[in-house]
Amino acid sequence: MPIKVQSNLPAKKILEDENIFMIDEHVAAIQDIRPLEIAILNLMPLKEDTEVQLLRSLSNTPLQVNVTFLTTGSYVGKNTPSSHLDKFYLTFEEIQDQKFDGLIITGAPVEQMEFEEVAYWPELVKIMAWSRTHVTSTFHICWGAQAGLYYHYGIKKHVLAGKIFGVYKHTVHNRRTPLVRGFDDVFFAPHSRHTAIYRQDIEQIEDLMILADSEEAGVFICMSRDGRQIFVLGHPEYDRVTLDREYHRDLEKGLEISVPKNYYPNDEDEKRPLLRWRAHANTLYTNWLNYYVYQATPYRLDEIC
Repeated sequence: MPIKVQSNLPAKKILEDENIFMIDEHVAAIQDIRPLEIAILNLMPLKEDTEVQLLRSLSNTPLQVNVTFLTTGSYVGKNTPSSHLDKFYLTFEEIQDQKFDGLIITGAPVEQMEFEEVAYWPELVKIMAWSRTHVTSTFHICWGAQAGLYYHYGIKKHVLAGKIFGVYKHTVHNRRTPLVRGFDDVFFAPHSRHTAIYRQDIEQIEDLMILADSEEAGVFICMSRDGRQIFVLGHPEYDRVTLDREYHRDLEKGLEISVPKNYYPNDEDEKRPLLRWRAHANTLYTNWLNYYVYQATPYRLDEIC
């Protein structure tokens, strides 16, 4: 997919070096098509890393996509230069009158706090409420998925005795559902979290269906039956070394951390990590864009309701 981004976004050069199909905003302007408008609410502390990961994940269909990066106005993190945020990000207040074909809400390193204790929770609630009438389909990731399930369905998260950390085997359910079309019966995906959503809590909600889960890591993908709310309780967008960086960061801080499961060859952390989730991650994002955004959204954005 040609993804249209600002010409000087640092992530653009990284992805072009990977031979990912990016389109310059000036070239996109002369193409006579209606591109998809996708907003990404990036709540991760290392925003530039997440930009690369998500743009890479969205790069595998022939659709043209305009990406708008959003940040919270009520809280400004310290890990991304303000110059980067000022140049490439908008706040909700600046786009709240617009409509979008799709919205991605990322994870955030606040999972051990109660939702209401998070500084930007009131703003996130406004965004999730707004998404019901201004977005065709919303894709929630990890903590963003937990927050979405809590806001939309009242499902609570639970603190785990130990961190789910590594690459886990998952099984597909309801495989006729387009979101998991093309998936193998068993596939791998990364997780990195201290909390979980219990399967039985999801099963009590008639509007939700579980599409993939893991015996070790629990539910991975669930969604509303109309496809307007997608919840992915892991990190399929992670690149090869993301868990490696998290692991060594925590080691350097003296935190208690185990070697990520099913990640390093023979669990030897000096070896190059195995990358074995990229194909299914790409399929997941492509299916979302194709079946739940492109084929569901009206041609005129103002007709989204």
